[in-house]
Amino acid sequence: MIRILIADDHPLFREGVAHSLNNESDITVIGEAASGEEAVRLARDLLPDVALLDITMPGKGGIAAATEIAIACPATKIVMLTVSENEDDLLAAFKAGARGYLLKGVSARELANVIRSVASGEVYVSPSLAAGMLVELTRRPPDPLDELSEREREILQLVAEGLTNREIGERVHLAEKTVKHYMTNVLGKLHVRSRVEAALLAARRGV
Repeated sequence: MIRILIADDHPLFREGVAHSLNNESDITVIGEAASGEEAVRLARDLLPDVALLDITMPGKGGIAAATEIAIACPATKIVMLTVSENEDDLLAAFKAGARGYLLKGVSARELANVIRSVASGEVYVSPSLAAGMLVELTRRPPDPLDELSEREREILQLVAEGLTNREIGERVHLAEKTVKHYMTNVLGKLHVRSRVEAALLAARRGV
């Protein structure tokens, strides 16, 4: 039997989940909690196979509870069951030790199947969230050169040609101090430490 602890501050929802899981032949709900604090206490006392936690609960939230349960009960697998589609919540949950992240619209059958897979050592993320994360991870990173203003690009081009700040100032009719200020901005936007690195980056990108 897979022994489950459910933590959710909405009694009707919590009881509905418990009822549907108890109908499964290989799953039994051994405890219910209405807060993060209660979830941690019950997890320590009962040592469930799986802790099913909501993220938003009064007092200690689900992510804080997950952190404590993961440390106190390393054998307990943690699954977040939440309405939150926020990517930060998803990443925070897995960082806290969660092994599954499910949205509350999930069917009873799918919930039971996810619990089985997580209990056996697998990791699960709701498909809609997983797709969004993959898109984010595979998206081409922004080119830092695109962050430069027209004047900053002009000055960077002259740096790449080997001109000093004074020579650049004479070329574009700016004070040497102003050119130095522009270069400080350029180095910051390109995340490089020196004029040489900036010039090399510009050359590689064909500026």
